[in-house]
Amino acid sequence: MLTPPDFLATLPTWRCESGAVAPRRVVAVDDTLSADTAYRLACEGTGLLWQGDFHNARQLLQALARRTDRKPKKNNKPAPEVAPLQAFNAHRQALGQRARILAMVIVPMEGDYTIPLRRAPDLKLACTEAWGPANGQACMVSMRELLGVVGAHEWRKKGVEITALGDAPHNRIHPHYGVFSPVRGEYVDLVAHAPIKDKTLAFDIGVGTGVLSAVLAKRGVQHIVATDQDPRALACARENLKRLQRIDKVELLQTDLFPEGLAPLIVCNPPWVPARPSSPIEHAVYDEGSRMLRGFLGGLRAHLAPQGEGWLILSDLAEHLGLRSRQELLGWISEAGLQVTGRQDIKPRHGKASDDTDPLHDARAKEVTSLWCLAAAA
Repeated sequence: MLTPPDFLATLPTWRCESGAVAPRRVVAVDDTLSADTAYRLACEGTGLLWQGDFHNARQLLQALARRTDRKPKKNNKPAPEVAPLQAFNAHRQALGQRARILAMVIVPMEGDYTIPLRRAPDLKLACTEAWGPANGQACMVSMRELLGVVGAHEWRKKGVEITALGDAPHNRIHPHYGVFSPVRGEYVDLVAHAPIKDKTLAFDIGVGTGVLSAVLAKRGVQHIVATDQDPRALACARENLKRLQRIDKVELLQTDLFPEGLAPLIVCNPPWVPARPSSPIEHAVYDEGSRMLRGFLGGLRAHLAPQGEGWLILSDLAEHLGLRSRQELLGWISEAGLQVTGRQDIKPRHGKASDDTDPLHDARAKEVTSLWCLAAAA
């Protein structure tokens, strides 16, 4: 380790997308630091401000990840039965601890997004895409978060193929940093094949990347009003819809849930797990207290045109984890003055559904994603 340089007395601004506070203690380190010492310091909550070679910092992060993921030694005792909810809570706790440890590897960044380390790549474009134009203020950022920015930049360039949008190369959605990528194609397929009674107008609640608006436009819906609270999502959706030449059919609004007026079709794919998100992007998966789900159900009837229907696209993973029951969901639907007029189901195709080493495998193996057709109750 190095003797802390003068600037450690007045550390640069801490940049963290999740809002986590900066480490209380930060020490300057370089390539001479061993992985075991780094792991001990990181577990103690000490930030490791890297002053060595950039690529060696990446290797150190990988070494810390291996130590964090190390499985306990097996014994001859049979593993105790664990309830799904206990498994979920333990899994989230382990992920949180892992994230805290790996966040302790920190790199300095100058006010123009330059990284003042040996062999550091030029990440100015990736950082600008994620965080906006540089403000001239030096900062420090965890290597893990910085690599997330790089990964998002690559996904944004490459895009995700959506077969429901037609043939390549005009069927790709390009997610932005902080906007959930449509890698789970089941919900897209449900929207692509459900019968549409009235194609004059649709509301897309929680537009995200714009993928469902694009699918609805391709299916002939004449006008779509798509809403989201997140400016990043709206910018992402606008760019994707322009690229797909569908923007003329879609009006994008920054608002919570519903726009003004009535529509014959209202579509929503809310987060499916009622738990607290630990970072902004997790809001696409975790919905504490089922706020968005209950808000959608509670406001749907008031925004449906006569004989209109709402499409609720929702995974039942929360039910298998013991976080929400089917009776609760049906109760919320009834309390909102709605009735179920149909349902289409699909099994997930993502890798975790068949990965028996996943801590939540039992629940994931039972998971079903459904498109619930809802209408005003008589």
